[in-house]
Amino acid sequence: MKRIKLVVAYDGTNYHGWQVQPREITIEGVLNEALTALTGEEIQVIGASLTDAGVHARGNVAVFDTESRIPGEKFSYALNQRLPEDVIIQDSCEVTADFHPRHCECRKTYEYTILNRTFPLPEYRNTAFFCYGDLDVERMDQAAKQFVGEHDFAAFCSAGAQVQSTVRTIYSATVEREQPEVIRIRIRGNGFLYNMVRIIAGTLLEVGRGNLEVSQIADIIASKDRANAGPTAPAKGLKLMQIEYL
Repeated sequence: MKRIKLVVAYDGTNYHGWQVQPREITIEGVLNEALTALTGEEIQVIGASLTDAGVHARGNVAVFDTESRIPGEKFSYALNQRLPEDVIIQDSCEVTADFHPRHCECRKTYEYTILNRTFPLPEYRNTAFFCYGDLDVERMDQAAKQFVGEHDFAAFCSAGAQVQSTVRTIYSATVEREQPEVIRIRIRGNGFLYNMVRIIAGTLLEVGRGNLEVSQIADIIASKDRANAGPTAPAKGLKLMQIEYL
């Protein structure tokens, strides 16, 4: 028996999130189906990040155990012939039997994309949140810096999260206008709570619109009260970019 690690990219538009659910098409479900057909074994992958419906990824990670004689690095090629075009394996390799994608120490990087112009553009309809009106990107970037460090992020966690602690560490947080009409929020941390990045994005949008001051961010964090933070930004603007294992 060996353990194989997959780096998975996907467009989450047509999927009901990562995790297998009855009567729903999910990323985990199509991976299990493709691997079972490939190996002839009943495969159940373990994912690093259980992304929500509509959320995308460039570098999510999954592992599975198999007795197949296929070399670890060849699984990516074999799977990509069987997976739908909106789910593509970027890399595969054999890892130690005790490697667990959710329990090993890591750093995750997320991006949230905002299309900021007068009218929407069709090519961004599934991958960016459309926002009409001027946004003060400089103030949004200043506000993003307030999240850096170790904090209790209870104010940025949706109800229903089953976690032992709401304390997380953010290593970097930036907001940049990469193109005249495209704004990118980029956050890197040791872990994220349920909807945490989307709530941070919604809060930064309120700063950009002038509805919140930069100085209020620290108070919102300190309050540990979800009601004080901004709205949860739509899922389609969010992408899991990378997971680095330490």
